[in-house]
Parts: sequence; structure tokens; C-alpha cells
Amino acid sequence: MRINLTRIVGISVLALGISVAGMPVRAAIAAQDQNRTDQTHEDYSKNKNYQLGMKEGRDDRAHNRDHSKKHHFKNDEDQKAYDAGYQAGYGADQPDHH
Repeated sequence: MRINLTRIVGISVLALGISVAGMPVRAAIAAQDQNRTDQTHEDYSKNKNYQLGMKEGRDDRAHNRDHSKKHHFKNDEDQKAYDAGYQAGYGADQPDHH
């Protein structure tokens, strides 16, 4: 069995080129997702349901609890604001105590 080194090198270079060419696209998509997330938090920051979620998220994190207070809102925007606040409160601004 004979291995054609030129063919292996050519395929490797092609694969590397394709993966490198896709990197800027993935970076742009990640940046858009981060901007969308930042905008969502900015939009909800003064929302009373976001603030409630933030408070309960921090409280649950401090007491090492899962989502103990499950609020269900009739309005989808209120639910989204609460959920965003809870996630921000539970996961952010708290040092990890492991």
C-alpha cells in the first residue's frame, strides 16, 4: 500500500483553509448574539418583573437553591423579563464559592 504524501498534504491544507475561513463568520455570529443578549438586559433593566427575577435569583444563589419560586406570568414579555432577571441574578455578580 503506497501513501501519496502530496495528496495528504493537499487535503490537510484544504481542510485548514476551510476552517480558518469560517472563523470570522462564527465570531460575527457570536458578537450578534452577545449584542442581542445585552440589549435584552438593557431593555428589561427597569422592568419590575426583571427586578423581581434578579432579586430571587440572587437569593437562590446565596442559599444554594434551585429555582424555588416559579412565577408564571400571563404576558410573555413579563415572563421573559423575569427569566432574564433571574438568570442574571443567579449567575452574575456572585463569586463562585467552590
